[in-house]
Amino acid sequence: MDLELKDKVAIVGGASKGLGRACAEVLAQEGVKVALCSRSQPDLDRAAKEIRDTTGRDALVFAGDLDRHETIKDLVAKTVERFGRLDIMVNNSGGPPLARAQTATEEQWATAVQRSLLFFARMSREALPHLKRQKAGRIINILASTVYQPIPNLALSGATRMGVVAFAKSLADEVGRDGVLVNNVCPGSILSERMLSNVTNRAKELGISVDEALAQRAAETAVGRIGEPKELAYLVAFLASGKSSYITGTTILVDGGLVRSVL
Repeated sequence: MDLELKDKVAIVGGASKGLGRACAEVLAQEGVKVALCSRSQPDLDRAAKEIRDTTGRDALVFAGDLDRHETIKDLVAKTVERFGRLDIMVNNSGGPPLARAQTATEEQWATAVQRSLLFFARMSREALPHLKRQKAGRIINILASTVYQPIPNLALSGATRMGVVAFAKSLADEVGRDGVLVNNVCPGSILSERMLSNVTNRAKELGISVDEALAQRAAETAVGRIGEPKELAYLVAFLASGKSSYITGTTILVDGGLVRSVL
C-alpha cells in the first residue's frame, strides 16, 4: 500500500530514542523528511545520522526543552524554514513525573501539566497555520494506556493525558473542514526507556528483579509479550498518511490487549 507520504514533512517530539525515534525512522522509511527534537543533542545527532544512512531521507536536528513555549515556536519556524512546509506533527513528550495520586507534590503536578497537557496544545497551535495550508495536515498525539486504565505510580499520566484526549476531540471538530485530522495513539507495555524506568521502580517496590517485573507485564497482555516501539510507529505512519482520510478525533490503543476495557 502506498501511504502517500513521499516528500511530506514531519516534526517528531522526543525523537532521540524510544517511541519518538521509532516514529521518525518509520516515517523516513516512507519518504518523509523529518525534524527530530528532544533535549539531548548527542542522542539526536546519533539518531539523525542513522536515519539518514538507512533511509536516505533528510533529517533536521533540533535540541531544546519543549516544556518551553518559545522553544516550540522556534522548532516549528526552523522546520518550515528548512523544508518549506509542515504536514505532520507527532506530539510526543518525555512524560510526567512518576507519582501516586495521594502523594504527588505541587512541583510534580506543575511539571505534569506543562509536559503532558500544555505541551500538546502548544505544539498543535504552532503547527496549525502550516498544516491548514497543506489541506491534508495531521496531528498525532502519543499518550499512554493510562487514559483507559490506571497504572501504579502513574497517576499524573492519567490525569493530564485525559485532558489531551478531550482537547484533541475538540480540536478535531474545529479543524476537520480545514483538512487537518487529529488522533491519539496510546502505547501500553511497549519497551521504551520510560516503560523500563517505571517497571524498574515497580520491581523495587515488589522486591523482585526487573526481568521478573517485565515478565509480569508481558503476562498481563493478551498476546503474552512486550511490544516493540516500531509496532506503535507503524500505526502513526498510517494515521499520518493519505489513507487515514476519514479518521479523526479517535484514541487508539497499541497495547497487545493489555487494557480489558470494552470502551
